[in-house]
Amino acid sequence: MNDQSMNAPRASQLDVLVLQHTLEDSPGYLGQWLDAQGVSWRVLCAEAGEAYPDSVSGYRALAVLGGEWGANDDRPTLRQAEALILEADALGIPVVGHCLGGQLMARAFGGRVERLPQPEVGWLPIRRRESDAALTWLGDASETVVYQWHYDSFVELPEHAELLATSPICAHQAFAIGPHLAMQFHIEITPRKIATWLAEPGDVYPAAITLHPDSVQSPADMNAATAKYQAGSQALADHIYTQWRSRWR
Repeated sequence: MNDQSMNAPRASQLDVLVLQHTLEDSPGYLGQWLDAQGVSWRVLCAEAGEAYPDSVSGYRALAVLGGEWGANDDRPTLRQAEALILEADALGIPVVGHCLGGQLMARAFGGRVERLPQPEVGWLPIRRRESDAALTWLGDASETVVYQWHYDSFVELPEHAELLATSPICAHQAFAIGPHLAMQFHIEITPRKIATWLAEPGDVYPAAITLHPDSVQSPADMNAATAKYQAGSQALADHIYTQWRSRWR
């Protein structure tokens, strides 16, 4: 289900608002999961010229996607997304953030986002911390392989946030704050999204393969890893999104 199929319904008729920043970063598996749940949802894409709403009042949940923009970029829609995250928190509406979306959550709640010494691109392991919150959000596996494509990260967590996972390259992979979850990785990833990104990977990625072979995979290696890890990624997404839904109003 998408916004077009619902003839632009009012927020009061919808369960979930999905904020999409850039054209290439679609809802992916998140959209498939929402459809499978039979819930109503609306996606708005800033780069496509679709205005974000003034308020999230009336929605039951908010999801914020990733994108090639930097969280610190001077873009009005990024600041508006942060304002909507804060309003959702005030209203008790649970938020889930993916990559850039997680970075915007960190900024909104008082954390800090910066460029990392080296990027993470491809299928890479994260390690879950030993805490009740980490077990609840991320499940039993102490280490899992997830899909990454980021050059920045939330290097300083907001006050009262709890770190849930880490990796050798990126110390902060996920955090929980109240009913919300911020992730540095792309749990919504699908093979189609990967193919779209590899078709136009940007100027930094080709050189990064050579500069950082331990954390940046070549297209061939990435595609081979997709066949190996996609099913596990979707299983983890099912778990994470189910935990998110359990917090909906």
